[in-house]
Amino acid sequence: MADKTHFGLTAVDTVPLHEKVYLELVRALMSGQFAPGQKLTSRKLAKELGTSDMPVRSAFMRLQALRALSPMPNGSMEVPIISADRFSQLTAVRTILEGSATELAAALINGNNLRAIRRHCTELTLAARKGDIDDYLRKNYNFKFSIYRHCGNEQMIFLIETVWMQVGPFLRNLAMGFEDNLAAILDIDYHEEAVAAIEAQDGVRARAAIVRDINDGATHLLQHVKFPETRH
Repeated sequence: MADKTHFGLTAVDTVPLHEKVYLELVRALMSGQFAPGQKLTSRKLAKELGTSDMPVRSAFMRLQALRALSPMPNGSMEVPIISADRFSQLTAVRTILEGSATELAAALINGNNLRAIRRHCTELTLAARKGDIDDYLRKNYNFKFSIYRHCGNEQMIFLIETVWMQVGPFLRNLAMGFEDNLAAILDIDYHEEAVAAIEAQDGVRARAAIVRDINDGATHLLQHVKFPETRH
């Protein structure tokens, strides 16, 4: 809720509409709500968001520049389908950036933020046990960024978000191999170990847990997903 002013008025939201639309599409990409190869049109997204086409088209241009979307000949956009090589490269970048952000955050997270991280950790476990991949991906995004955003380095956060915009949709494939029992994904998920390390203010151990989480998930995907030969 917006803060009250001296006169008891509610402050007006000054975030431009085009920025709100962009941030909503970024969130959807990072949390795996769009699938690789999915076609996106400004008309359909504008209808769902309750806006005109213009702010959606503006967001498309920004996301294309970040390689999060690919242009189609008819003017629509496609969520990229990535090769095994590019996925491996993105994974390597993730381990460096997210590992570093976690180690930095472990020394800075305070009591209130730690409680929020614990809550996200619990929600992530419950989503896996519930067997809902959409909810699991949302909770995975919420959990990890509840850590990263406390690293104290805005440029690092920006780079992590840029990588997640590219890899987030592909994480939908984590469900492969767990079709009958998504809860088994917890065997390659180390969020509880990361939280325990953060609670102990052990940045090195927290970093190791996040890096293992990323690498084990990537190994699972490389084993279960049929990648295209040449698309990037």
